[in-house]
Amino acid sequence: MEIKVPEVGESVFEALVAKWYKKDGERVKRDEPVCEIETDKITVELNSDLDGVLSVEVPEGTTVRIGAVIGMITEEQAPETASAPSPAASFGGAVPLVSPTERKAAREKAEGKKIQEKPVQIAEKQESLLPRGVRSEEPAIYQGETVPPPAAGDERISRQPMTPIRRRIAERLLSVRQQTAMLTTFNEVEMSRVLALREKYGEDFQHRHGVKIGFMPFFIKACIEALKEFPAVNARIDGDDIVYQHFYDIGIAVSGEKGLVVPVLRNADRLHFAEIEKGIENFVEMIKSNKLAISDLEGGTFTITNGGVFGSLLSTPILNPPQSGVLGMHAVQERPVAKKGKVVIRPMMYLALSYDHRIIDGREAVQFLKKVKECIEDPEEMLLEG
Repeated sequence: MEIKVPEVGESVFEALVAKWYKKDGERVKRDEPVCEIETDKITVELNSDLDGVLSVEVPEGTTVRIGAVIGMITEEQAPETASAPSPAASFGGAVPLVSPTERKAAREKAEGKKIQEKPVQIAEKQESLLPRGVRSEEPAIYQGETVPPPAAGDERISRQPMTPIRRRIAERLLSVRQQTAMLTTFNEVEMSRVLALREKYGEDFQHRHGVKIGFMPFFIKACIEALKEFPAVNARIDGDDIVYQHFYDIGIAVSGEKGLVVPVLRNADRLHFAEIEKGIENFVEMIKSNKLAISDLEGGTFTITNGGVFGSLLSTPILNPPQSGVLGMHAVQERPVAKKGKVVIRPMMYLALSYDHRIIDGREAVQFLKKVKECIEDPEEMLLEG
């Protein structure tokens, strides 16, 4: 059985062999994960279709084209009860059975001989598998190994190639700066009533629905109300046209082990609070187990990101093209605020809306954020409806 890099999307042409779960020559079982590949959009596990012995053809750290064979699984044959064939019979064309250990030793010997005889040809072959702009004379890339320890006197730096996901993130962030007129407006929101509702109904909510109620459902519902009132924030530019989207597929930024991904809650305006929480929880589990599909990341109309989970007090979120708006949530912090001529302590959160100024005017952006603030500071109606 050949282990091939599968097609995972129309615009994905290469993948990184990120990790082998089994070593060359080890036995694997049917449906057992043997390898992890990483594209510029997603990480995927490849499973074995049969019981057998793994032969690793492409080492970790190598970038290959979609469809490339990166390994083999040889099905183990049941031992024969008949007497062993004579040497003459073996030379007659039948292939003698060889143990995995012997196969591995022979393969290593053959590979070593090839490298000694034709180092230039092997290097040229390997170079075709590397990320664009990376040359094969770099030992860590050429052999697919981890970055070697620095030589004496060179301890101050180390060099490591970008993974496909990180490379894609870098490209998209740069394109946002170059191809949009991005601005950010800020506001702050008092979280007292949201916190009180969570305190009052949180235990019952978890008992009935099996999930805790967090901040995100409140902000998703508030943003949808604001998007309905200011449809340009839910629109996108397509050539010389503005495409107004009359549906609300909300992207939720989730930090994974290898970078930030933004899975999309479809038709979020039709979801109840519990359905939103379960949807987000499901995305987190899919990211942890590498089960997230590219289709889960496509087609969002607006994005929400919560830097507050990492302690961020204020930041400028960056657009997720072709979307025209993204809301940044931040940490809740008790601060002195003025209320009816008195200074009181309240739990406050800074909000940031980044938007494409080509399609959204500053007035609309400010009013959008004020609408979100109003909904969060008076959340009972949203909770009753959702």
